[in-house]
Amino acid sequence: MTPDLQRMDWMPSPPLAPLDHPLDLDHLARMTLGDAELESEVLAMFAEQSSRLIAAMAALPADASALAHKLKGSARGIGAFAVADAAAELECAIRTGDDPTRAFAVLKEAVTEARKAIEAILRRA
Repeated sequence: MTPDLQRMDWMPSPPLAPLDHPLDLDHLARMTLGDAELESEVLAMFAEQSSRLIAAMAALPADASALAHKLKGSARGIGAFAVADAAAELECAIRTGDDPTRAFAVLKEAVTEARKAIEAILRRA
């Protein structure tokens, strides 16, 4: 991998989402082709997956970087860019040997906020 491509992996996601909302709903609509039923299904799957991944990463096991990478990809897919950025920071901390405790706490909070937003969306659906 070239140095530029490695650096891109750690760059923050573009600020597409409003700063006061943990999800970029326009991005989500584009990814689901405007299908409200699919949108609800994808959000429910992300809420479940993110909860499982956070629980699996809590003790920062050897595969925490891979789990964070998986969460980052899923988060980008639904427009949860704060989650994706926090997961990337955790990946970076683990990869560079930094203490990942703070990065994990930030990721956990970002997931909590995203899940709250998802729950509100699913209640309205």
